[in-house]
Amino acid sequence: MEHITLLLGIVIITALVFDFTNGFHDTANAMATTISTGALKPKTAVAMSAVLNLVGAFMSVEVAKTISKGLVNETGIQPEVIFAALVGAILWNLVTWLVGLPSSSSHALMGGLIGAAVASAGIGAVNGSVVVTKVLIPAVAAPIVAGAASMLAARVTYKLGGRIGEKTSAKGYRAGQIASAGLVSLAHGTNDAQKTMGIITLALVAGGALESGANPPVWVIVSAGTAIALGTYLGGWRIIRTMGSGLTDLQPQQGFAAQTSAASVILASSNLGFSLSTTHACSGAVMGAGLGRKGGVVRWSTATRMFVAWGLTLPAAALVSAGAELIMGTGNLGIAAVTVFLIGSCLAIWLVSRRQVVDHHNVNDVQPAAASAVPAEEPGVVTTAMAAVAVPPTAGAAAAAAAGTTAAVTDEDLKATIPAAGPTPATPAAPAAAV
Repeated sequence: MEHITLLLGIVIITALVFDFTNGFHDTANAMATTISTGALKPKTAVAMSAVLNLVGAFMSVEVAKTISKGLVNETGIQPEVIFAALVGAILWNLVTWLVGLPSSSSHALMGGLIGAAVASAGIGAVNGSVVVTKVLIPAVAAPIVAGAASMLAARVTYKLGGRIGEKTSAKGYRAGQIASAGLVSLAHGTNDAQKTMGIITLALVAGGALESGANPPVWVIVSAGTAIALGTYLGGWRIIRTMGSGLTDLQPQQGFAAQTSAASVILASSNLGFSLSTTHACSGAVMGAGLGRKGGVVRWSTATRMFVAWGLTLPAAALVSAGAELIMGTGNLGIAAVTVFLIGSCLAIWLVSRRQVVDHHNVNDVQPAAASAVPAEEPGVVTTAMAAVAVPPTAGAAAAAAAGTTAAVTDEDLKATIPAAGPTPATPAAPAAAV
């Protein structure tokens, strides 16, 4: 193993912590639809995803090369810069996880790296052409391409399955969902695990432990793959809930279409060395699948919050990392202060998350906000029949009926639906009012 100094060791450990947060932050990309449709039990799904993430980490190093060699100039970059970049990325991951928003861990890392590099060595330390061609363009194109492909795939699956019984079709597509979810997990390992490999390799080059332009060592590949697999197994249930039921309601056919489309886009980008956000691709695919079913809807209020988080990821992580780099520039005391701040912030976010726990037991519970966004269903035959023979509502019940909670039945309705059983007894006349 290369010569590792104390500071470099801290940077490597912090990078693996980021990789761990990346794992549970992005589990939803592969398994949210599979869990929400019931194709797999929650714990089984995340275990399967963890194993395949680990396997995917060994399949390519093209994205790692983009991070370690292309995004910033290696000359003049010190290990402190890498540490500052990781601070911004980790905190953004944890904040968005706390509120259940599927933002991009990749863009958080790259934003942190850009902000820290600029604070340390100026704007010239960033390769602008690489940022545009391999980061920004894929960030915009990924959800559009994946969404369009998913919407088309969902429509085709419904059309082809129209002649098959609903139960048979759903059973077949659940099996397809399991296979496609595994493919997304494998693709995630080939893309996201490599980003940590790249950042560790860059730190080793900056610390003089590796020559400039070197590929990730085997121990870096193994440790990064293991860290992201462990994080994936942890679950990230808050974001799974948002992806699985917060954006749209998915049937097995739509889940299969979404996952297959997302996996295709991710694998293609990994092969080309694009540092693609798997979150963008998978979220776009989920929304496209939601629109691919006749009568399907997308909850645009949730989608809008997600889009805002996407837009803020790069600049927010960059600002935090730039601030951390400026503080660490004061010396060892600054490095210690940033370390304490990072640990304290992580602990505070975890304590806040315990106030409302989301785990594999309640991940599929309907959220109140999501439930209110679903169009009201038409009353069924039984409800209509019961309303027809119900007694007239009281004043309180009538008020509830006006609010849409109880079916209101008027006297005229009763006269029209209930035949008279016999002559109606005469009603005594009311006494005349005194003049």
